[in-house]
Amino acid sequence: MSSTVTPERLTGRAWAVLFVLCGAIFLEGIDVSMMGVALPSIRAELGLTTGELQWIISAYALSYGGFVLLGGRAADLLGRRRMFVGWLVVFLLFSGLGGFASEGWVLILARFVTGIAAAFMTPAGLSIITTTYPEGPQRNKALLVYAGTAAGGFSLGMVTGGLLTAIDWRWVFFAPVVVSAVILAAAVALIPRDTVRAEQEAGFDLAGALTLTGSMLLLVATVVRAPDVPAAQTLVSAAAGLVLLGAFVMIERRVDSPLIRLGLLRNAALIRANLGAILLVGSFVGFQFIAVLYLQELRGWSELETGLALMVIGIDAVLAPTLTPWLVTRFGNGRVVLGGFVLAAFAYTAFLPLGASFAAMLPAFVLLGLAFALAYGPLTIAATERVTEEEQGLASGVLTTSFQFGSALGLAAVAAVLAAGDELTTSGFRAGLAVPLAAAVLGVVVACIPLRERADANS
Repeated sequence: MSSTVTPERLTGRAWAVLFVLCGAIFLEGIDVSMMGVALPSIRAELGLTTGELQWIISAYALSYGGFVLLGGRAADLLGRRRMFVGWLVVFLLFSGLGGFASEGWVLILARFVTGIAAAFMTPAGLSIITTTYPEGPQRNKALLVYAGTAAGGFSLGMVTGGLLTAIDWRWVFFAPVVVSAVILAAAVALIPRDTVRAEQEAGFDLAGALTLTGSMLLLVATVVRAPDVPAAQTLVSAAAGLVLLGAFVMIERRVDSPLIRLGLLRNAALIRANLGAILLVGSFVGFQFIAVLYLQELRGWSELETGLALMVIGIDAVLAPTLTPWLVTRFGNGRVVLGGFVLAAFAYTAFLPLGASFAAMLPAFVLLGLAFALAYGPLTIAATERVTEEEQGLASGVLTTSFQFGSALGLAAVAAVLAAGDELTTSGFRAGLAVPLAAAVLGVVVACIPLRERADANS
């Protein structure tokens, strides 16, 4: 792809291309957070159970996480612009399908395919940035703007979701269609065409992507259905998920172009970072699910009131690019991650009394925003440390998979606890909060391991 920048400065066209790509990542962020606020209204109209309701989020997360590595590979081999534009069309169409859904399974299917579209579209957009802007200040500026846009989209989506759901929850699906159409028109006009590849030596590991996604789906389904099915059926489902995971490992060992080079997983720091990512995002998404249902279904708050309340958590969009880099420089990456998990544990504990007023819940929201600001970025750094430059993209893809699987698993665990009761009650919500709290405490333990190892080595 030809560069759209000069070594000295960003041109107007370069900024225009960046705005298009930022529009896509903003769309992804706002799409996810809007959905969370709209869940109670969707449940009321379509008659979904708590277990079925969580699949609206989980289906998207699992397909996204299961196919993102394949998406990055496809962008490299088939063309970044082609993948970005083509899958943006798919995103647009299936988001619209979700808005027309009259049954739960249609909505869940639409979310699953939308997640696949995001899995191919997002790495294509990111790789357009890394191949368009030269390494150094220009690329760093582009990536900071890109990351800040993603965080801003997630925060704004909570309020936007409340506004749109107050009109009709279907607009949570239709609004992304309008935004996608605008981005699509700009992308076709502004993103440079792909250069023709003379030869493609490597292929696609489709079998690996399918077995990985299937394994995650089965494992999450096992957790969701555990309260409602016999123990033997739970064991069979879990065993099937593990068998598919084993098949994935065997495929990765034998194919010429694996999704994941298994040797990369011998990097202990990378494994800890990905485990931390699963725990951080899993606890956060599970908490959001609890908070939305509690505020709307037990306290009777409106969708807009819920979105405005949860927007406080969005302070991470301001703190992550400002406070966190200074803390990492001053105290080191590991200590900042540990501080993030400690604050997350305090946040979930502070929410346990389930106060009726916003003032009572505000400390929990503020602490959670601080926790996310401290832990999210440094975990991303830790996941790519001690990884060769040639495998930085792979390490980033593995981290994205962990984030998405963590969100689905945390949501499934919380939904299973809530579904165990006959109806949603205060005691049931407190039991559900034990899931994110336990995940945060486990995150503290994981974050302490490298600090203890370093202390032992220095003693």
